Amino acid sequence: MTDRPLWQLGAATLSDLTRKGAVGAEEAVQAAVDRMRAANPALNAVVEDLGEVALDRARALDHARAGGATPGPLHGVPVTIKINVDQKGHATSNGVVGLKDVIAPDDAPLVKNLLDAGAVVIGRTNTPEFSFRADTDNPLYGRTHNPWGRHVSAGGSSGGAGAAVMAGIGALGHGNDIGGSLRFPASATGAVTVKPGLGRVPAWNPSQKLERGMLAQSMSVQGLLVREARDLHAAMPVMIRPDPRDPFHAPMPWRGDAPEGPVHIGFTRAVYGNDLHPEVDAALTAARTALADAGYIIDEIDPPEVEETATEGYRALMTEVKHLMTPDIERLGSDTIKAIFARYFQHYPPYEPTEYLQVLARRTHYARAWSRLLDTHPLVLTPFLPMPYFAPDRDTEGDEGLRQSLGAGHWSFSMNYLGLPAGNVPARLAELPQGPVPIGVQIVGRRWREDLVVDAMVAIEDRLGRLCDTLWARG
Repeated sequence: MTDRPLWQLGAATLSDLTRKGAVGAEEAVQAAVDRMRAANPALNAVVEDLGEVALDRARALDHARAGGATPGPLHGVPVTIKINVDQKGHATSNGVVGLKDVIAPDDAPLVKNLLDAGAVVIGRTNTPEFSFRADTDNPLYGRTHNPWGRHVSAGGSSGGAGAAVMAGIGALGHGNDIGGSLRFPASATGAVTVKPGLGRVPAWNPSQKLERGMLAQSMSVQGLLVREARDLHAAMPVMIRPDPRDPFHAPMPWRGDAPEGPVHIGFTRAVYGNDLHPEVDAALTAARTALADAGYIIDEIDPPEVEETATEGYRALMTEVKHLMTPDIERLGSDTIKAIFARYFQHYPPYEPTEYLQVLARRTHYARAWSRLLDTHPLVLTPFLPMPYFAPDRDTEGDEGLRQSLGAGHWSFSMNYLGLPAGNVPARLAELPQGPVPIGVQIVGRRWREDLVVDAMVAIEDRLGRLCDTLWARG
């Protein structure tokens, strides 16, 4: 057993206990539901409480196990699902008032995969309108608060998932990422995540009426926020199981071949038009030292054309958004999100048609440059943001607010545009005048090698510790 409360356990530890029968699924889920109902009122991370249904499912899992059924790899593990993904019988509102009655006719592939593995959904988590901010607030459910305090945003767009998992509300928090929506909240809250590469996790919402734009399809990925890096090794193999509803899913195994000899990691402090904050510098140094201690070979590198990749990628995405999403934004969006999109279009102006096609063709040039780098350095350690995470609503505070929030995310957007896996792991807690702020660093990986990214994050965490323990010790 363990001397920790069950709600504090990571998914790997908890599933080991439930599959062995040392802890029942009902016991594990009850602990998570109790924690959710105690912690969530101050956070507003979970906006649909599914506790009673979850307990019914947990009892059914225990009954099946007692009858001889083989428990799944996530037997009885409590999870949350973000409200922009279909869960049968529940609203896929995406934080938009006008979508609150869009009821999913079936489960999205990732929900089905989690359920088939024995996981139990205890609630659905908050997101900003249209899941298009690095902060989480909307007119339908309101603001999600960071468990570290209200001086720092919970991040977005998977802010509800990040706040929930760090508060102990479920061992796994589902989220997704089109420009940083897994890694922004991980960096804001001290959670751990890996943004999977293109085609890694099958995706589709049965409630959708039209297919998404091609860039949205190639930049957006589904993933998990966790408290403990090794939980990604336990849960991501479930997430990547094939589903025929995603015709472009790549059915690759989670684990690739073991590297021959020590892994070389490229290292950079480049932040492209910004100043590197001393706390971020200290986090990078701590992560680098931890990886070197774990046996990795660290080489200083000059990464190829990151600023160009990020800028062109986000402008290309804004071109698609302008033409495909503007009618819904104008019809359904609040004044706040309309103003934010207007600034997006101002700072990342959409391309004209010919230039747009030329930019999309040039994407392969950037991807090739990174493929060559990752051939010799399978991992690259980078900043995620150049400064500690910002305060709530910073992206609404004019041009300067947008530049500090979304505009500083070169390392985020570029990896979505290239379709490369990228993890975020906390490496420091900054004690700032306004309060504590976690500092996450990013690890970019070779295509199809999310497992190597997670290995490196485990090595960092083993030496620097879980940040959730510091959070909980503060009360």
